[in-house]
Amino acid sequence: MSLIKNLKNYFMTGLAILLPVVITILVLQFIVNFLTEPFIGMITPLLKYFHVDHYGTSYLPPDKLLKYTSKACILVLLFLFTILIGIITRWFFIRIALNLWDRLLHKIPVIKTIYKTTQDIIKTLFSPDEHSFQQVVLVPFPKENIYALGLISRDSPASCSQKVGAKLISVLIPTTPNPTTGFLLMYKQEDMIYIDMKPEDAIKYIVSCGMIVPAHNAKGAK
Repeated sequence: MSLIKNLKNYFMTGLAILLPVVITILVLQFIVNFLTEPFIGMITPLLKYFHVDHYGTSYLPPDKLLKYTSKACILVLLFLFTILIGIITRWFFIRIALNLWDRLLHKIPVIKTIYKTTQDIIKTLFSPDEHSFQQVVLVPFPKENIYALGLISRDSPASCSQKVGAKLISVLIPTTPNPTTGFLLMYKQEDMIYIDMKPEDAIKYIVSCGMIVPAHNAKGAK
């Protein structure tokens, strides 16, 4: 029994070390493929013209070398293109043209709804409120006397607060083991319990399905 227990402990330790590395690699691979796949058909013929596909090793056949070189070139070009866009948009006349284009898209039926929604989400993601998701709370979910960890987003829409006659606060309740999905719920101030836990510790606890218990934080909750 002792041997089995030791093997189990060794396995769990190895899994704790390898799993984050594997997940990180998979996420990076997904991002690279997502950014490069649409342009592979344009870059690969150009590299073939320069006979890149004539080279290779026993570990990296010519077709693989061509593929990886194409993706590397695409990433570099996308990086340079993004910088170029940032420079161009600072030019006065270009900004005027972009503003006119923005106004035009806001007037086209159907397109304006999709464009405005996407625009608002992107602006929120890249210009976040410094106080959003910085406070961890315990909230009753899915019913009373059962609690879930949540992250305060910001005040709920005024129309929602007016309907219930009390100020509501938007709280994101991440799901486990994938915290990128969850529930956005609205709570009254008195229904939330503020706790002294860092947001990253709360996410670790959720992702690990409760296996990683955050250490006690000396700082008091708000």
